[in-house]
Amino acid sequence: MTTINIGNSSVVTTKLGLGTNKVGGHNLFKNLQDQDGYAVVKEALEQGIQLLDTAYMYGLGRSEEIIGDVIQKYDREKVVIATKAAQDPQHDLKINNQPAFLKQAVDDALKRLKTDYIDIFYIHFPDDQTPKAEAVAALNDLKKAGKIKAVGISNFTLDQVKEANQAGGVDIVEDHYSLVHRQAEKELFPYLKANNITFVPYFPLAAGLLTGKYQENDAAKFKQFTTEEFKQIIANVDQVRTIAKQHDATVAQTILAWYLANPAIGVVIPGARKPEQVRSNVKALTVKLTMDEYQQIDQLFKEA
Repeated sequence: MTTINIGNSSVVTTKLGLGTNKVGGHNLFKNLQDQDGYAVVKEALEQGIQLLDTAYMYGLGRSEEIIGDVIQKYDREKVVIATKAAQDPQHDLKINNQPAFLKQAVDDALKRLKTDYIDIFYIHFPDDQTPKAEAVAALNDLKKAGKIKAVGISNFTLDQVKEANQAGGVDIVEDHYSLVHRQAEKELFPYLKANNITFVPYFPLAAGLLTGKYQENDAAKFKQFTTEEFKQIIANVDQVRTIAKQHDATVAQTILAWYLANPAIGVVIPGARKPEQVRSNVKALTVKLTMDEYQQIDQLFKEA
């Protein structure tokens, strides 16, 4: 499995990771079973996936606890853990980027993850008060201390990313990006490339919209698009289905293959509720798009 370096850090990981908001994220999804969460994380590691992307907000620490339990039976050096914090449990989950809070959040996450270091630690959301460079400096102190290996920020605007990276201390950025949500390409991507900052998109399959399971009459489930926009997206997905058939793959696997081939993207982290979804995602690694196919998918959704 192809590996990449995370920013200017020492972290090396597989290009396909696992998003774990459905692992222990009982506050986010209905009818989750912890036993499925355990099985999903184990399956990912068995399939050769290294990066497990979690956060305090996924079950208010429960996702981290499940991951911590599972990794005890694996070589820690072959597991790359990314977690996030910003929601302050002492103040009704208000967003907090104060250095003291971030340092405590890292210590708390280490306990839940049952490990002595975190590979990637993100500030999950920016607050309105803390200078961004000050928050990142606190994480770089923890990096020097060996508690974390790479410094990340998530859900920051471009201006906030620039402020956070004043001293060059940001290794990785995670933000909303998909084939149907492409604003990051215009200004964020050039800045990240120029500063050797890795990018990780969340919602790469657009809440299932890019999996091929929806039809035109499902427009009401995606209110962020007009009826015409939604109709065009469904038509585009149908064209991807044609490419997918050439590779004996699903639409979702073909879309994931597009991200894996995209040089602007560091790691892709599709989520999974069941182990079989992990296995399906891993099959995306066998889908080798031609340059023409890559460009066709790219252009299809640029017109959406």
